[in-house]
Amino acid sequence: MLEQLLNFNFLSKATSFSIPDILVALFISFVLGLFIYFVYLRTYRGVMHSSAFGITLIAMDLITTLVIMAVTSNLITSLGMVGALSIVRFRTVVKEPLDLVYLFWAITTGIIVGAGLIPLALIGSLVIGLVLVVFVNHKTNDIPYVVVIGCGDEQAEQQAISLLHGQTKKHIIKAKTVSNEGIELSVEVRLKGSSSQFVNDLLAIDQVSSATLVSYNGDYYM
Repeated sequence: MLEQLLNFNFLSKATSFSIPDILVALFISFVLGLFIYFVYLRTYRGVMHSSAFGITLIAMDLITTLVIMAVTSNLITSLGMVGALSIVRFRTVVKEPLDLVYLFWAITTGIIVGAGLIPLALIGSLVIGLVLVVFVNHKTNDIPYVVVIGCGDEQAEQQAISLLHGQTKKHIIKAKTVSNEGIELSVEVRLKGSSSQFVNDLLAIDQVSSATLVSYNGDYYM
């Protein structure tokens, strides 16, 4: 009994993967990573997307697949992976909430493929991609904007607010600055349709020196 314990080898309990198994798993992971990248391109709402982020999605899918295959193959490797990953710290700030969805999607897909649940990875990715394409690309005119208005006196301010009340869907005063040079208003508005003609109408009001329309995401001006 003692001799058996002394001769016990953890590495002998490892699950071996053949080279074709490894290549098939990585190929499926790569294809799903490309699919995630394609959905990211289709649902990106900005003007220029980050190609580095797209490559990150594919690489993260492949790396996670390798990690899971290594973890499931050997007990010592799994403990080492847990210890190594526990000291990793990521400092990159993700500003767009949807980017977190894609990162988590890539990691989850890599885990599922590495575990050998190929049908679950394929069907799950198709459903998630369809949901994102349908809902993220849903067109809406209910986009917030901020109008910055420079007024010379209170009468001009009242006329500007009255014009916004009639030509926008909704308006809320976010900030008001009063100085010796006049009054500056920052008003969050929701447009009626996609027309911004009311900005020109604001400038036509007497004692309104400037009117600027900027996109607003709730935190900062863009």
